[in-house]
Amino acid sequence: MRNFAVPLLKALSILPREVRGQTNATTAGEEDRFAAGRQRMVKEQLSGSGRGIIDARVLTALGKVPRHEFVPADLRYRACDDRSLPIGYGQTISQPFVVAFMTEQLNPQPTDRVLEIGTGSGYQAAVLAELVREVYTIEIVAPLAQRARAGLKRLGYTNIRTRAGDGYQGWPEAAPFDAIIVTCAPDKVPSPLVEQLRDGGRMIIPVGLPGDQELILLHKQGGHLEQTAMLPVRFVPMTGRAIQT
Repeated sequence: MRNFAVPLLKALSILPREVRGQTNATTAGEEDRFAAGRQRMVKEQLSGSGRGIIDARVLTALGKVPRHEFVPADLRYRACDDRSLPIGYGQTISQPFVVAFMTEQLNPQPTDRVLEIGTGSGYQAAVLAELVREVYTIEIVAPLAQRARAGLKRLGYTNIRTRAGDGYQGWPEAAPFDAIIVTCAPDKVPSPLVEQLRDGGRMIIPVGLPGDQELILLHKQGGHLEQTAMLPVRFVPMTGRAIQT
């Protein structure tokens, strides 16, 4: 297995609970600079320097999605850095490498319907929307869900459906899903998500208690789960129903 730095996803933010630095419109010159920065990010931080992301479709999506649109305005100058950034409410936008790695391992296909648990800023959903037919995404922090919905609509994503709610329960009326991606850590894989994954489908999810978590890739075959441990990670715990079971 390749060696990776342990990523920190959805780390506790130093921002107050109210959101500072809401995103603002950018000038044409700024858009050009951000576009050039994304191409450097893909070349130097994702596919280069031994990071090893090789899926051309994933790299193209990371190079296209305007990450600066998903961060507070006062942090846009760091939008192309390979680091997580605070977005308020104790949450962060994931570092690009983590997004690229999880997306590549999920192996999304153009005809797929994908469920995401933990919308956050909406960045991961936007990346997936470039690669699949439909994305369903759930965020338990209602103001983040509302902000992500508005931002994704403004950017023209018509194949993303958002919901404010408890991701542990999944989205049963839209199931089954070809793939499921989870960006918060339960101590065990939620059974509703397993049930909503179609046979032959894939799920990538961090599992474990704080300080002892592993990113797990699951394949559902014949009603059974084939599990592969990918790498150690640190995610915020899944809340809601997950902490009651």
